[in-house]
Amino acid sequence: MQRQLHILLLSITVAISTLTTPTASANPPPAYEGLKLYVSYCQLCHGTQGKGDGTLAKAMKIHPADLTTTVRSRSDTILRKIIKGGEQTITGRDRHNLLSDAMPEWEKVFNDPQIESLIAYLRFLSRAKHELMGDPEAGYNLYQKYCQVCHGVEGDGDGIMTQLIGMMPTDHTNPNETNRFTNQQLAQSILDGKGRFMPAWKGILKQPEVEALVSYIRLLSQ
Repeated sequence: MQRQLHILLLSITVAISTLTTPTASANPPPAYEGLKLYVSYCQLCHGTQGKGDGTLAKAMKIHPADLTTTVRSRSDTILRKIIKGGEQTITGRDRHNLLSDAMPEWEKVFNDPQIESLIAYLRFLSRAKHELMGDPEAGYNLYQKYCQVCHGVEGDGDGIMTQLIGMMPTDHTNPNETNRFTNQQLAQSILDGKGRFMPAWKGILKQPEVEALVSYIRLLSQ
């Protein structure tokens, strides 16, 4: 009976995914947008995982901040000022333990929403217990195609299927819940299914697609 239910739900999900496309309301989480900016503009100095070990930093012999630790003690207001105008814009006691003395000014490059997205990604880096294992952009597209009908476009468990069936999908926006599981455990739950209603995607999604989904789910839990 359980297997039949999973097959039915999987069939419905796939059918819905072929009839619908992501809409403008399916906005990516800020941390996802921040990641794209980080990769393009920040990674060379701060490193892939934000530890301050980027290739450009090594070549120029500068010491960017380890964003996985120092961001925790900085308010959004201070981070916003640092990104916009560099360290020299910070005065008084806020100059204590600043992130880096080589931070450039980005105010003319990033608009305010982009800066907020960057801050969201920096917050993600500072509390993430697991590295991103796949391509989040591919994961975003896969999530909207296969997962949002149950888990919702924002990942908070309010997809259209919850209105049709008495189910309570996992809230992927909860970092405490998501951080409990390793990347491998999350990937396995996608492949094997979980609980009464979560179908197994083994044989439908390839391993790189599963890894991409895991990375996007991590970014949802900002």
